[in-house]
Amino acid sequence: MDGMGDKATLFESGRFVQSFPREEPRDGEAADEAAEELRHRIAAEAGDVEAMSVLGAMLLRRGDLDGAEPHLRAATTAGDRAAANNLGVLLHQRGYPDEAAGWWRIAAVAGSTAAAHALGRHHRERGDEPAAEYWLRQAAEQGHALGAYALADLLEHRGDTGGAERWMRAAAERGHREAAYRLARALDRRAAQESGDDGAAPVAEAEQWYRQAAARGHRRAALHLGAILEKRGELKEAGRWYLTSAKDGEARAACALGFLLRDAGDTENAAVWWLRAAQDGDGNAANALGALHAERGETQTAERWYRAAMDAGDINGAYNLGLLCADQGRTGPAEQWYRRAAYAGHREAANALAILLLRAGDETGAEPWFSKAAEAGSVDAAFNLGILHAGRGEERAALRWYERAAAAGHTEAALQVGMARLRDGDEGEAERFLRCAAGGGSAEAAYRLATVLDARRPPEPAHELGEPVHRRSECEEWYERAASQGHRRAQVRVGMLAAARGDVVEAARWYREAAEAGSRNGAFNLGLLLAREGSEPEAAVWWTRAADAGHGRAALRLALVYARRGELAEGQRWADRAVELGPAAVAERATRLRDALREELSA
Repeated sequence: MDGMGDKATLFESGRFVQSFPREEPRDGEAADEAAEELRHRIAAEAGDVEAMSVLGAMLLRRGDLDGAEPHLRAATTAGDRAAANNLGVLLHQRGYPDEAAGWWRIAAVAGSTAAAHALGRHHRERGDEPAAEYWLRQAAEQGHALGAYALADLLEHRGDTGGAERWMRAAAERGHREAAYRLARALDRRAAQESGDDGAAPVAEAEQWYRQAAARGHRRAALHLGAILEKRGELKEAGRWYLTSAKDGEARAACALGFLLRDAGDTENAAVWWLRAAQDGDGNAANALGALHAERGETQTAERWYRAAMDAGDINGAYNLGLLCADQGRTGPAEQWYRRAAYAGHREAANALAILLLRAGDETGAEPWFSKAAEAGSVDAAFNLGILHAGRGEERAALRWYERAAAAGHTEAALQVGMARLRDGDEGEAERFLRCAAGGGSAEAAYRLATVLDARRPPEPAHELGEPVHRRSECEEWYERAASQGHRRAQVRVGMLAAARGDVVEAARWYREAAEAGSRNGAFNLGLLLAREGSEPEAAVWWTRAADAGHGRAALRLALVYARRGELAEGQRWADRAVELGPAAVAERATRLRDALREELSA
């Protein structure tokens, strides 16, 4: 439950003590106050009851309890309810709560809403909730904002959410800033429960109340309003509210302002606000400072801030210390920090610890940590468990974890599920998972999706004059996406499609890109293209590269090139290589060529 909020002021209009600090009066104001006090004192001495009450309130406000008491008692005896209320305040300040309650009761019965509120608070402090509710309701129903707020707080404590919201709204509508804030929080929580999403967007009414409370100086309301605006992309206004809240001492707002500035590229000012928040005990800000110094290579300073985050109760500090040590190759301390964070429930630390143990050859020790992290919601851990089971040949268990990670949006896991579905012959499900993985940026998934779509693509219709009409298909788009991400087989396939439609320049570009990345098929096809264009010497260079990488047809092409040039021994050498590499049809042709070259050489 949020705090009780603004301290109550218990006094009636015109005759009250303010419970907040007052600025020192200027010389002119002091003279006016002195003149007013003198006027009321003269009237009080002449027996004016109202003057007694006002003079007592003035002296009480100044802290002159001894001077105020006789005037308040005299006014109270004469039946002034405001004086009775203020006499209760005076006695409460002197440490006589029971006697104060007696005077508050007199004032409340006489119709003082401020006294009814004070009496209700008095009874609640003593645990008498029925009496507290009675008097607070008296104040609330007569329009007293503090009474409505205190009644709402009492009802919320009892679990009466409907009644609490009604009176919290009444207090907020009368300008009570803490009520406005708590009403907004209640509306937020209810929206999240109804949607089942803790990160659900706040309802418009909640934002309205946050805004009202923030405008009245409520720093936590300003923080929440800033977060709403930031989520909506209204960063300039969000920054203004974060700044307002941070200047009022809200460490979380200072931290959020730091992140906003960092995202805008202003790391220097971001560091200033993170430092302010970290010094006020914000662990998230300390972690951010640690990360900033780690990026600059200032590892000792980074470690100091990560430790500060951990001391502030933020377990991310231990995890970040583990990452820092791991980057430095200090696996022992890294394991220690990962364990500390993992035992505290940090799922990514559990996953990192498992990876560390697996790399050290401790598969038995790694698996439980992968499982713990995955059960806690770590998508990477679920994927890693899939890899672990797949490495043991436990395909069913592997697929179960891949599916779990894929359902949470893990791209590589979706690829693995798609490939498993292809092996099972379930092309429809395979396509669904491959689309997810390809959409997430997996080049391999884009290529495999393209092959699935390519296999079911109907033949190109012929033009009336017998010329093929090229229509850009979806499979070509996926091939090109994979090719643009550096997928060599996709690059070769895009080159083949370009060659089929007569675009030799485009085909050569993709073949060359694949060949230079190490694709033997790309090198072989580029050689074919160059040979057809009359550049056989350059073609031979690419066929040599392909043949050296194990391409049998490229070796056969080289054997034919050298045979035509009359370099029979070199031709025979490449023919031998083609026989060795295959496949069968190539080996058969290469054998005949080799035998012919051998006869030629022995003639």
